Order: sequence, then structure tokens, then C-alpha cells
Amino acid sequence: MNKTQRKRLEDAGWKFGTVQDLLGLSDAEAQLIEIRLALAKKLTQARQRHNVTQKALAKSIGSSQPRVAKIEAGDPSVSLDLLIKASLAAGVTRKELAKVIAG
Repeated sequence: MNKTQRKRLEDAGWKFGTVQDLLGLSDAEAQLIEIRLALAKKLTQARQRHNVTQKALAKSIGSSQPRVAKIEAGDPSVSLDLLIKASLAAGVTRKELAKVIAG
């Protein structure tokens, strides 16, 4: 969007901002969401790289396939413990986890 388009929309009453602004998230909350989503993406990549199905991963961590799908989707109902446990079971190393968290 160029400056002219933005100005026209602002004049019409539109407001521009970030998702963080829209949802009223603190910096810490926004960073936590980014970390959770990055960890979920890393888990999915590792599982696929090792040719492991969600069902097989679920069995290895004592969970269900729908729960693994929620983990990979970054569902907020999934604990960080379970996200990390699944990542390790899928072959993500502690060093890789640290890199993801560090950004």
C-alpha cells in the first residue's frame, strides 16, 4: 500500500496498527506467541523430515493424533511442556530448540 492509499483510508476513518495493538498484548505476550508458533513450525518440519506421521508421534509421547495436530497448529491450549516433549520425540535437538527460542 502506498502513502496515498493509506492517507485516503485514514481520512475515511480506518486505523492502522499491529496485531499486538489490536489484541492489546504486552510485549512479553506477543513474544511468547511468536516463540510458540516458531516451535510448532520446527516440530512439524522435524516430524516431516523424519517421515513420522502425527499418529506415530502421538503414540511415542502418549497422546493422540488430534492433540499432535493441535500442537503443530500452535494451539494455546497445548502446554509448552508438551510442545517441547513432542519436538524432542520428533528429533529436534536441544540446540535447535534453543535457536528457535533465541530467534
